[in-house]
Amino acid sequence: MEKRVSEVSKETGVIAVLAKRMVEERLPKALALKERMDRGELLNDLDIAFLEQVVTDAKAAEPLIKNNPRVKEVAGRMRELYQEIMAKALENEQAKKGA
Repeated sequence: MEKRVSEVSKETGVIAVLAKRMVEERLPKALALKERMDRGELLNDLDIAFLEQVVTDAKAAEPLIKNNPRVKEVAGRMRELYQEIMAKALENEQAKKGA
């Protein structure tokens, strides 16, 4: 069944809001976290809450992401960035415990 125009418009609006949030909030915060992890720092409670919120939001946005190839590509790149952050954070934690 074809989507109604209002459903398509709503999806487009939601994607636009998510894209704006990513560019203005999520990406700068993620890049700052990556820099900190690359310097050997540890995640704090606010960082962990941020990453948990990102995961929650990503799960909620999955229906929109899977139906839009451009959004899916960007979401995949962001997911890779978050995975790098978490892997480096784990490495930093293990290095701290081993020291």
